[in-house]
Amino acid sequence: MAQTMADIANKPSWVDLSSGDAAASREFYRALFGWTVEVNPDPQYGGYAIAKIGGRDAAGIGPKMDPNGPTAWALYIGTDDIEALSSKVTAAGGTVVMAPFDVGEQGRMAVFGDPIGAFISAWQGTRMGGFETDAANSFGWAELTARGIDRALPFYGSVFGWTTRTSEMGEGDPPYTEFLRDGESVAGAFEMNEMIPAEVPSYWQVYFSVADVDAAYRRALDLGAKDVIAPRSMPGGRFAIVTDPEGATFGLLRMDPR
Repeated sequence: MAQTMADIANKPSWVDLSSGDAAASREFYRALFGWTVEVNPDPQYGGYAIAKIGGRDAAGIGPKMDPNGPTAWALYIGTDDIEALSSKVTAAGGTVVMAPFDVGEQGRMAVFGDPIGAFISAWQGTRMGGFETDAANSFGWAELTARGIDRALPFYGSVFGWTTRTSEMGEGDPPYTEFLRDGESVAGAFEMNEMIPAEVPSYWQVYFSVADVDAAYRRALDLGAKDVIAPRSMPGGRFAIVTDPEGATFGLLRMDPR
C-alpha cells in the first residue's frame, strides 16, 4: 500500500470502470494505456481486475453490478470513517445510494448521490489503499459537470471539507471552480452547457494523464472509441474527451510543467 488512508482522506483515491463487457474493456485500455490488467481469481470479487503501471495499482475494471446500469467510470474519495462520511452526506442534502459495505478484505465502499444528481463513491481501505502511481496513463483529474453548480459546491464543502477557487475562462465558457483540500487542488467543477440535452444528468468526469493528448486521442479512435471533444488547449495544458467502445466517457489530459 503506497499511501495511508490519512494521506488520501477527502481526496480522489481510486477510479474504476463498471463495464457491460469487462473483457473487451480490459483489452481496450490495455492497448490504449499499456496497462497490465490482472483479474482477481477469487469469486467473491466477481471478475474485478486491477490495472497496473510498472507493477503499481492505477485503476480497476469490473463487470457491472447492475446489468441495466451504464458502462461508466466511477470516482472514489478516500476516507478514514465511511460511516461518518455517510452521515455527512445525508445531513448536507445528498443521498446514500449504496450504504457502506465490505469489499472482501480490501476495504469498505459506499456510493452517494449529490443534491444535483451526480454520483460519487467513497473508499476506506484496509489491504488496498488506493492509487499507487501518478505516472503517465494513470488518473490525472476529475471534474463535476453540474446542473446547478451553486447547489453542489456547498455540499462538497460540507462533506469533504473542500474549499473553492473560481476562475473566469473567457467569453463563451462558464467559470471554472477548483475544489481545494488544505490548499491543494483536488478536483474541478463547472456548469453544464445549456445546449446539452436535458436528459443528461450531472456527472463526474474522469481524466487520465498522457504524454501526448493528440496521439492518445488518435490511438483511442483507432481502437474503437468515439469522439466527444477533439484535442484542444486550455489554460495550463491540453485535453480531449472520448467514449470507449462500451460507452464509458473519459478524458485525456496533459498539464504544462510549472
